[in-house]
Amino acid sequence: QVQLAESGGGLVQAGGSLRLSCASSGLTFSTYAVGWFRQAPGNEREFVASISWRGDGKYYAGSMEDRFTISRDNAKQLVYLEMRALKPEDTAIYYCAAGQDVAGIESRYDYWGPGTQVVISS
Repeated sequence: QVQLAESGGGLVQAGGSLRLSCASSGLTFSTYAVGWFRQAPGNEREFVASISWRGDGKYYAGSMEDRFTISRDNAKQLVYLEMRALKPEDTAIYYCAAGQDVAGIESRYDYWGPGTQVVISS
């Protein structure tokens, strides 16, 4: 059974940083592109960033590129999302997903984690 699991969420003050991790089981993670999405209360889920299976292609939603960094360690089967200068509007549930390409479109991803809550206090 394929499972993805996010970790690293929590409560931080505005201006702080967090690093989210995405781990998988039952999946050859290193052969999949991975994306991060988020869903804020009352909003639709939105694309945050994605990374190719080799890690040589990284893509970001335009508003996040200067504060977020996606990376992966295929030897450890982990994908990371480092978030800096966090703002209250970054408060959301953050999801990782694995798929065959790096599109920022939910339907292009085959497997999803349950999400990790990030809360940024002002």
